[in-house]
Amino acid sequence: MKIVVAGTGYVGLVTGACLSEVGHNVTCVDVDEKKVEIMKKGISPIYEPGLDELLERNYKEGRLDFTTDYKNAYKNADIVFIGVGTPERADGSANLDYVFTVCGQIAENLENDCLVVVKSTVPIGTNDKVEAYLKENVKDGIHIEVASNPEFLAQGTAVVDTLKASRIVIGVESERAENTLREVYERFNQPIVATNRRSAEMIKYASNDFLALKISFMNEIANFCEMVGADIEDVAKGMSYDPRIGDKFLKAGIGYGGSCFPKDTKALHWLANDNGYEIKTIKATIEVNQNQKLKMFREAKKRFGDLKGKKVAVLGLTFKPGTDDLREAPSIVNVRRILDEGAEIVAYDPVGIENFKKLYPTEIQYVNNPGEALKDADMAFLFTEWKEIKGIELSVYETLMKTPIIFDGRNCYEIKDVEKSNVEYHSVGRKAVDNLDEAKVEAATTLI
Repeated sequence: MKIVVAGTGYVGLVTGACLSEVGHNVTCVDVDEKKVEIMKKGISPIYEPGLDELLERNYKEGRLDFTTDYKNAYKNADIVFIGVGTPERADGSANLDYVFTVCGQIAENLENDCLVVVKSTVPIGTNDKVEAYLKENVKDGIHIEVASNPEFLAQGTAVVDTLKASRIVIGVESERAENTLREVYERFNQPIVATNRRSAEMIKYASNDFLALKISFMNEIANFCEMVGADIEDVAKGMSYDPRIGDKFLKAGIGYGGSCFPKDTKALHWLANDNGYEIKTIKATIEVNQNQKLKMFREAKKRFGDLKGKKVAVLGLTFKPGTDDLREAPSIVNVRRILDEGAEIVAYDPVGIENFKKLYPTEIQYVNNPGEALKDADMAFLFTEWKEIKGIELSVYETLMKTPIIFDGRNCYEIKDVEKSNVEYHSVGRKAVDNLDEAKVEAATTLI
């Protein structure tokens, strides 16, 4: 069968690469000619471990191709996977313009029967609207059907998440569509959950929003731990042994970011309100996360009072390790607030600097290693738990910083190790540690 994938972002490109990896012939469509050319060279336009190798191997072996010629690509497609973005509108609703643009292109050019599979995250009921639109606009005599097939990949592990998924969800309204998708995914040898389209759409939102809820819940517990003298790391460990809870998404920090959780929580909240219902847990999840992002900034303000003229080291810019994605990253709002205070920022991130320069091209200084950022700094903020950052010895802070005062938004260090070091350390859900020696304390207070 001829498979076409519309869109080469995280969803579309990983889908196309992984389908070709298991033996399917796939053509990926994108409007950007430069993007298409670099993908043909085996270079992914997004940072995703393992993806370059899949692109290069499957393109060379003839199973994977890339094109801007959507007219020819859609003309004889048996299956079209839609993996374009559904960005958040100002009111929190999902913008479906890209989805329906692709649908218009499919309807205009398709010349044989086709199954259109929506992988993009869309509000409940969207697949019904997509099918109605396609049937109204496709040429006479063509049988066209729509299925929902949400993705559950995580940036940084997207290839593994697709090739070794915990489950494959397909939302269909006919046996014909179900059988077609079962044939597509047969080679993945993974559990398939078959349901109707609306349930499949809801599974995606419910899954992402539940994980976001877990993160916000743990951050609320962490904040309370600080008030009562408990340690959130020990609390999370004790909880994790309960099989009803598990050990995933129990890590306290400065909130979630990325392309999914912020957008999907707001979209479901909006959709519920639009249907006359408020999901209070989702509303609370969003509010907690927005507040949590600035937790370390507030700690620094409490500690220093005024940040004007301070040299600030920022370690970690991306929303999480393993990706160059900055969407909704806590670093963005924190950097803005620190700059507004009149501080000087020197920033380090292993892969996120080029993208961050698009936001702040000249306002902050970028360096290629964490040591350069820490040199003579008055304080350090840790916003992403990259291994390159977690691996920094605490003695490096002592040696390089003017005053080794650390605001760790990702709990990169164990308290027992911090207590053996001559640093001042603030983290999430744990006691603060102040082991600055007398000279450092005097220097710090003099500069306030």
